[in-house]
Amino acid sequence: LFAEHSGGAATMGADGLRRYLESTGGDPDAADADAEGEADRLLDQIRLQGHQQRAGPRLPRLGRGQLLGLDDFHRFLFSADLNPPLRRPQVHHDMSQPISHYYVYTGHNSYLTGNQLSSDCSDVPIIKALQRGVRVIELDMWPNSAKDDISILHGRTLTTPVSLLKCLKSIKEYAFVASPYPVIITLEDHLTPELQDKVAKMVLEVFGDILYYPQEEHPKELPSPEFLKGRVLLSTKPPKEYLEAKDGGAVKDGDAEQNPARFYLRNCLCSVNRRRMPQSTVEMTTRTMTMRTNRKCNSI
Repeated sequence: LFAEHSGGAATMGADGLRRYLESTGGDPDAADADAEGEADRLLDQIRLQGHQQRAGPRLPRLGRGQLLGLDDFHRFLFSADLNPPLRRPQVHHDMSQPISHYYVYTGHNSYLTGNQLSSDCSDVPIIKALQRGVRVIELDMWPNSAKDDISILHGRTLTTPVSLLKCLKSIKEYAFVASPYPVIITLEDHLTPELQDKVAKMVLEVFGDILYYPQEEHPKELPSPEFLKGRVLLSTKPPKEYLEAKDGGAVKDGDAEQNPARFYLRNCLCSVNRRRMPQSTVEMTTRTMTMRTNRKCNSI
């Protein structure tokens, strides 16, 4: 983008900035003097902001010729003060396609306050992630020390746990403060069948009607982000421990379906893991959900 409007040069002047502004929504019919004046004023603002962000009495990066470097242009694009659309971002692409056609802003080990070996687990990082617009929250579920409740922690490490119920309640409270589009909770399941029952009941009690349930057991395609606005989905699969026990003959095929709550948890909430979505559809982008089409990726 910088190279296109700078003519391939290492710097961009007022003319290049004016061309960029016109190509992204500026008034092409505006008088040349007005357009040039606007570009010059914006260059001054970028120069001033760059100077203010530097410590000490050093001169700003922009020189007397009022030229933008690549870093300056990047700073302008991502500055809410200089680039007004960032202040109130709006979706401007078609959001009615199956959700598997989109990139989704995702968190990993969303409950950790620090490193993955010895930090505390908390709902605070989850809240902050949702406030930034993250749409996928990962929770690693393990039995607590008494084996009678569910802890969220990074398994087989020194991380201190947080309760599942606390995390679920925080997700419900902050799920849609930054975006109306669906929140997907990825549950990494290391639980016994009895604790799975408990998780299912917690999920139902906390999320109630906003929990998405597919109308068909095997839908031909996933619903769209537009259809799923304000809804919470779960993505999970049988725990590794369960599968190993099953392979060893200790678990029967029908065991996981004996209890309706556990069956509900495993099957009805989200098809993200069960449907054969391309791996690329779950990659992350910051602050944007990007639509995949047969032509090119478009940013929202």
